Amino acid sequence: MNNHVRSILQEAACLDVPVDTLGDRDDLYAVGLSSLGSVRLMMAIEENFAIEIPAALITHDLFQSIDSLARMIAHLVPEESLAPRI
Repeated sequence: MNNHVRSILQEAACLDVPVDTLGDRDDLYAVGLSSLGSVRLMMAIEENFAIEIPAALITHDLFQSIDSLARMIAHLVPEESLAPRI
């Protein structure tokens, strides 16, 4: 899941550093995630996973790290829908 989040970050977030240099718990705001970037990231996640992130979950902490985003996605997306399709 974290690698999937990294791919989305790479395309949507416009960070100041390459995504592949980040640890899973690194502060995304410290590396350039802006409010506009977090909105773009949220929209990309929703589109990618065909979900709608509930307003109650959309907090500063949600976009803090790759780990926090991956936990939220895992909470909203059934595990069987993440399995590779054959």
